[in-house]
Amino acid sequence: MKILYHHRTASKDGQAVHIEEMIGSLRALGHEVLVVAPGGEAPPQDKARMGDDVGWVQRLRARLPKWVYELLELGYSLLAYRRLARAARDFEPDAIYERYNLYLLAGWLLKRRTGLPLLLEVNAPLADERERFGGLALPRLARWAEGVVWRGADMVLPVTHVLGELVAARGVPRDRLMVVPNGINEDHFAAAPSPAQAKAALGWNDALVLGFTGFVRDWHGMDRVIRWMASDAAPANARLLLVGDGPARPALETLAQELALGERVLFTGVISRDDVPRHVAAFDIALQPAVVAYASPLKLFEYLALGKAIVAPRQPNIEEVLEDHRNALLFDPAQQDALETQLARLAHDPALRQRLGLGAQATIARLNLTWLGNAERVVALAQSLRDAPARALGDVKA
Repeated sequence: MKILYHHRTASKDGQAVHIEEMIGSLRALGHEVLVVAPGGEAPPQDKARMGDDVGWVQRLRARLPKWVYELLELGYSLLAYRRLARAARDFEPDAIYERYNLYLLAGWLLKRRTGLPLLLEVNAPLADERERFGGLALPRLARWAEGVVWRGADMVLPVTHVLGELVAARGVPRDRLMVVPNGINEDHFAAAPSPAQAKAALGWNDALVLGFTGFVRDWHGMDRVIRWMASDAAPANARLLLVGDGPARPALETLAQELALGERVLFTGVISRDDVPRHVAAFDIALQPAVVAYASPLKLFEYLALGKAIVAPRQPNIEEVLEDHRNALLFDPAQQDALETQLARLAHDPALRQRLGLGAQATIARLNLTWLGNAERVVALAQSLRDAPARALGDVKA
């Protein structure tokens, strides 16, 4: 197939990983993919860096009034539509694959004009998310734009069933929803060193390593892990490795210093994606202390691929992938000290860590949680939409 892939994502974090892996997997299956995005397709050497972000976007958002920034986002849709329309004319695609972003109407506009099937990947309910965390000046406009695109797509691909329910509540028929979670590139993680080698590279040969990857924010709850590290419940050889960066890092570093943890806590800062496996390989306990209710955290799939004993909150989106005592230890996020209790349990039970690690590693094949598997599902869906009668395609009403 010929797939026109469109996105508006500039961040060099987990979002970019998702984009690059999906494009690479579609091409690995033999399909042609033309990418239309800000600045064009990133060159191979410009891979996403773990824990990175795009500063100029954040600075622009901080300096402009919210309503001005939001109108610029909406206005960008016209520019993006012109680029997308030119690409469609020259490329003659079979389908459009778009990563949803707030106020991004370009794919929907092209679908209305050409009748090309539109597959819309949705990773978050961005109107609600931005109003709750960052604020929206024009919430009615944002929800209108979001609803138009969601209902106008031929198929919406949320990353969790929880998110799918939110999309359905906005009027998208359930037969136009297909959950496609995040995945893993097995080849990328197959070259990871052994845990012993990874620990030796850090100078932590005999350590019990707790680890976290990604863009760390305050709500992730890593402060609780650091406080636990300083408690009597943590073994003396416990070490904490935070792989990535983020706005919570300065406060966490200060907390670690105040608790006199010294070299027992290590922040890598921003690293290349190629370096992620060798860091995660060192983990004995992999951490997901908190997560929003609808997300499909990329780090979970990396932990699973390398067979790590995972600690995560017991909530519906997490339980779509993790099963308590089979491939993870889950805790009640509403219960005080529940996270700390599970950390202590795992820290002092190597047999349990080994059993959970084996269950974690088996999960990837059992649920086909790979980017290649995701690409196969998307292609099969795109082919069925391409061959469907026009009346069977998505609602194009605004």
